Amino acid sequence: MLTDAEIDHTAGLLLLREGERFFILSTDLVRRWLNQYLPLEPLLASFAGPVWRGLRLDLGLNYPIALTDPEFPEGRLRFLPFEVERHVPRFVTENAADAAGSVIGLLIEDLKTGGKLLYAPCVGSLSEPLLSLAREADAIFLDGTFWSNDEPLRFGKRTALEMGHVPVSGPQGSLAWLDQLNGPAGRKCQRLFVHINNTNPMLNEAGPEFRLVTDSGVHVGADGDMFDL
Repeated sequence: MLTDAEIDHTAGLLLLREGERFFILSTDLVRRWLNQYLPLEPLLASFAGPVWRGLRLDLGLNYPIALTDPEFPEGRLRFLPFEVERHVPRFVTENAADAAGSVIGLLIEDLKTGGKLLYAPCVGSLSEPLLSLAREADAIFLDGTFWSNDEPLRFGKRTALEMGHVPVSGPQGSLAWLDQLNGPAGRKCQRLFVHINNTNPMLNEAGPEFRLVTDSGVHVGADGDMFDL
């Protein structure tokens, strides 16, 4: 399931090419970009031959989609895709204003437990419907790419916001927003930063940035993390 067409969110498909046939879910726009600007689909078709399925955003927030397979035809999970913002990858030469479906988030529900996970690894602004859906989530996995807006200027020419990532720090940053959230019906919401760039100082467990995040009850994502919903 692809949340956008960025290379760091799609290159992993190439590692799956030699395996069994699998499904890829994305918006129609993301699929078109990956074919028009990168020959991804015909390349994969020469190997495992994955099946592409479209994610529709025009149905609104009242139509979650069940994930099914032959073993569990009734579905164990259902998810709601929603638009986060409109942002164009660097390899795409199109107008961001017309890029509906370019960046999405997912609200995933476990039908057995009722637990809900909000997954949004690419967030350029804290806006609706992200804000509303976060209030009903039991866990939030949120974009933690950069600590500050000027962090990527150390190695490039664009700020974090220009790259489509809200910085973690600051009064308008994602950490301040996460600090205000509580889970549904008074339950504690598990909050986790994902998609963390290797320049982000909160990765240093001995540093003040890491302590600031963890003292707020937010987790810095790491390999091997497990959560119960």
